[in-house]
Amino acid sequence: MHRGSCLCGAVNFRIDGPLGASDACHCSMCRRQSGHFWASTDVLRKDLKIVGADHLTWFQSSEAVRRGFCSVCGSALFWDAPARERIAVSMGSLDSPTGARLEKHIFVADKGDYYDIGDGLPQNPR
Repeated sequence: MHRGSCLCGAVNFRIDGPLGASDACHCSMCRRQSGHFWASTDVLRKDLKIVGADHLTWFQSSEAVRRGFCSVCGSALFWDAPARERIAVSMGSLDSPTGARLEKHIFVADKGDYYDIGDGLPQNPR
């Protein structure tokens, strides 16, 4: 089991299952939402239990994807494509220890020009 929350604690959650592969997304939407790049892990939707969901606001960022954040402190928490069985949870919102490690970088063709990726992990252009 894993636990996490937003910065102010108004939204907290529990994951009653394993964390999926984690990645860092460098697309322009994720960079704008997170302020840098978005690191997340996919979990089964049925394993995610949210407390304080009345403080969770969803922004429809594209036709297929919405992003969940705390309406009190603004913490970015979830990336959700409702048609999928899994939902992405922000790695930064999880309590330690997670036992997880980043496995790859995605959308690196869109990464910011102000940083380099030098951790040796696979980098997918899209």
